Amino acid sequence: MNAPKWLAENKGEVMSRTALVTGSTGGLGFAVASALGRAGHTVIVSGRTSGRVAAAVAELQASGIDAVGQRLDVSSFESARCAASELRTRYGRLDVLVNNAGVLPEATAAGDIEFVHPGAAAQTFYTNTVGPLYVIEAMLPLLRRSDAGRIVNVSSTFGSLSEQQDPMSQYFSMIVPAYQASKAALNSITIGLSKMLADSPIKVTSVCPGYVQTDLTPGNKSQAPLTADEAAEVVVRAALLPANAVSGTFVDAGGPVPW
Repeated sequence: MNAPKWLAENKGEVMSRTALVTGSTGGLGFAVASALGRAGHTVIVSGRTSGRVAAAVAELQASGIDAVGQRLDVSSFESARCAASELRTRYGRLDVLVNNAGVLPEATAAGDIEFVHPGAAAQTFYTNTVGPLYVIEAMLPLLRRSDAGRIVNVSSTFGSLSEQQDPMSQYFSMIVPAYQASKAALNSITIGLSKMLADSPIKVTSVCPGYVQTDLTPGNKSQAPLTADEAAEVVVRAALLPANAVSGTFVDAGGPVPW
């Protein structure tokens, strides 16, 4: 598959850079890893299951992409710390971190509940919010070694407090409490991290990829308008931000998203 024009234009600038994408054995994460690989990165495919990681790496390598595998359970800080140690030994630095791993167990959780399913809520926060915190904490020393580190937090407009409160918004009537709160918290992490790293070359961005045809999509995923490859474009753009770009923003394919 030929690289799209917007990706090909960036290829010469990012050769030999390393990119870790969490939850990248399939769906959006795999599409992001593939796009970054076509842009010239060495992509580090990660997931909880070694077999799925190996299969994804083999598929990427078969298409000519420089890909390696890394087992990583984002809900475990020990797993994140061990992954960082291995990447430090192998590469010495990390140029791009895409916090993509996410879950939406509320969509299928069974049981009689008043507002939120307790077990689904805990799983959601451990993966969608605590997970990125763990991975960022473990990987930040490696990102500081890069001359152009980029952190992309895959969020959602579902997490926009402004959209949740706006009666005119299509998101106003959608109530998925744990998922929405987990993404709002992830957006807060983006803001705080960008302020802490303001004097460094590292840029941090929250990105809403849109309504994507992945296993995370509730119901019939074919009803979603975007393929994983199409949705990956806005994520990869954030991963390739130029040095003069603003850090600490929340964007989708159409531009800024209100917090």
